[in-house]
Amino acid sequence: MKIAITRLENKAAGDRALCATYGHDCYTVSPLRADMRPDRIDTFVEAVHRGEFDCLFFSSALPAAVVGPKLERWPRVIAIGPKTAEVLRGFGIEAEVLPSFYSRDFVPYLGDWLRGRTVGIPRADVPNPGLLDAIAAAGGTVREERVYALVPTGAELALDGADAAIFTSAMSYREARWRPRDDLLLVAIGDITADAMRAGGHPPTVVGDGSLAGTLEALNRYAEGR
Repeated sequence: MKIAITRLENKAAGDRALCATYGHDCYTVSPLRADMRPDRIDTFVEAVHRGEFDCLFFSSALPAAVVGPKLERWPRVIAIGPKTAEVLRGFGIEAEVLPSFYSRDFVPYLGDWLRGRTVGIPRADVPNPGLLDAIAAAGGTVREERVYALVPTGAELALDGADAAIFTSAMSYREARWRPRDDLLLVAIGDITADAMRAGGHPPTVVGDGSLAGTLEALNRYAEGR
């Protein structure tokens, strides 16, 4: 299949090679762009160096890519998935990886260790009250630093040549400008994105596990079963 994948501009490294291993060709469409906030990145890094955190949580690869190279020392580090961990490893930072690709599993993963601990989270300027409430309920303290903003590009997604479209986040779906087609297979990278698509009137035919690889596996299972 020819697959359009929603990604931030210039942040699709490795997607095409991964798609090829599953027998597909893919290309990037960008409903969002990242506007970096260098002052906030520096503020967060300085707090890490002062020892203000017992743990850092990187919930996507982009904050890992912009914060990681500035860190000279760090506490316990948790990554949401192997790709984020790989980015951190490139800067010499070994990270534990959550057992799933969802931030909701951060608190269950750390359990009682969180009590009395402070967590630092560099992230996009997108609210995640569920995660903050869960950390507080576990007895922890959290400080988010919103090191970049996600801004709609306003460009219509080029889907005319695509057999399928993979939406990689709820926001990338909600902010996308696109024209649905009856023959366009709609795919959600995970259940949170799938819920947003259903609420918006575009229920996905295929839902992944939160990772691109798992989504391509699910897509192939669907194609084989048709």
